[in-house]
Amino acid sequence: MPDPEEWTIPEVALAVDLAVLTIHDGSLQIMLIRRGIPPYEGMLALPGGFLASTSEDLDHAATRELSEETGLDANALHLEQLRTYGAPGRDPRQRVITVCYVAFSPQLPAPTAGGDARDAVLMPVEKVLRPRTQIAFDHKKIIADAVERARAKLEYTTLAAAFCAPEFTMTDLREVYEIVWGEQLDPRNFHRKITGVEGFLIPTGERVSRQPGRPAALYRRGPATVLHPAMLRSRSA
Repeated sequence: MPDPEEWTIPEVALAVDLAVLTIHDGSLQIMLIRRGIPPYEGMLALPGGFLASTSEDLDHAATRELSEETGLDANALHLEQLRTYGAPGRDPRQRVITVCYVAFSPQLPAPTAGGDARDAVLMPVEKVLRPRTQIAFDHKKIIADAVERARAKLEYTTLAAAFCAPEFTMTDLREVYEIVWGEQLDPRNFHRKITGVEGFLIPTGERVSRQPGRPAALYRRGPATVLHPAMLRSRSA
């Protein structure tokens, strides 16, 4: 065993990346930037970057990069750590370990590119994950993991409401599940399951007419965070 005094600390860089998911135009979409600098200049990638200093907190770095590269305020998003990626060779510049954050947002405003980003866009994840779509670094893998995180969390948490406006109908909520899971749900069965979860929804007492028929009840997100029992997607989703 080597003498501890002879050990060397590997030189690695630490970065943060952000997978920001939203529902737009009837599809699950992710925010991407077009890189303005090498490597992979001109290619699509997740927003993110290196820590500004050795004293910068990871969460602060994530919110800073989000603001600098897309103009978005992290305080308006549901933001959580996804996982850490550190495979050798994932960045041609040097050994880079990145901590990826995943964010969920309703009605995401149009992003505005800044910092090292040439452009910022929203793209359907279905298009992004196609084999022929080129994404910089290992970001396609990260995006696939972020999408699966969203799909899985809808099964056992109340995260779906984070994709809705502050006040929403049962149909609005059901459409979130259908879009994220990519499957159609029975409206009556869905209503029964959701209303059976204490604290998931809080009725506002108001109704809204968006289509012919009886006006739909409006709800707000309640304090519950866990679905019990879980609402599982089909095995094919």
